[in-house]
Amino acid sequence: MSFEPASRSALDALHEAHVRAFTFDNIDVLLDEHPGVSLDAVQEKFVGRGRGGYCFEHAVLFAAALERLGYDVQRRLGRVGGQARTHCVVVVRVDGSELLADPGFGMSVLRPIPLTDGAEESHGGWRYRLREVPLGPGRSWTLERWRDGDWELMHTHDELPVEPLDVIVGHHYTSTFPTIHFRNMLMLTKHLPGQHVALTHETLTVRRPGEPTEHRELREGELAELIDELGVPLTDEERDRLLRRVSQLRP
Repeated sequence: MSFEPASRSALDALHEAHVRAFTFDNIDVLLDEHPGVSLDAVQEKFVGRGRGGYCFEHAVLFAAALERLGYDVQRRLGRVGGQARTHCVVVVRVDGSELLADPGFGMSVLRPIPLTDGAEESHGGWRYRLREVPLGPGRSWTLERWRDGDWELMHTHDELPVEPLDVIVGHHYTSTFPTIHFRNMLMLTKHLPGQHVALTHETLTVRRPGEPTEHRELREGELAELIDELGVPLTDEERDRLLRRVSQLRP
């Protein structure tokens, strides 16, 4: 098998293929059976079973694949709102530039964005912007998306070194701390052609570039149908357990 040499165009194609193939979700966290964030565990889950996951899993797999293909990558951690540093992104050096790859955010960018202050890109009608911000002793970067006529903060990451143990600790907190949102609501999102679909245990949200956001409550029994439509390959036992867990989350 041959691979295209490391380049911006190849990186763009790899990133978009990844975010379109794999869901962002916290299903295993809700089922109390998360396999962890070792490369072997993530590869078996994503590549072996076609499942998705959350940011640590996406970043571990995507960074390892890029390194295998000859890219120079760095893992970095960031914050979503005022939370702890529990979002993981990948910075890639290619063709003399640094780019932010973010395959594991709930509404991920489709392609990497140049890591320069004020960089703005449109991906299939979705607009994103990066800004350098004064936060802490080193440089930090905010990723924003254009929504309803204004820029909305997605997350902020810094340039502090990230060791493998940092990823393990962040994952452990995110998947086990009792009050964290990953433990208390379903999150399942996917980029589809021309739209982005987001599910919780109570609502369905559909966004299309340049159009009003559709947001409504789920109908009785609809969640199982939507999980199938988004292509989440659950076993019958996993599906039954998830639906029981979701029923416990509803008021």
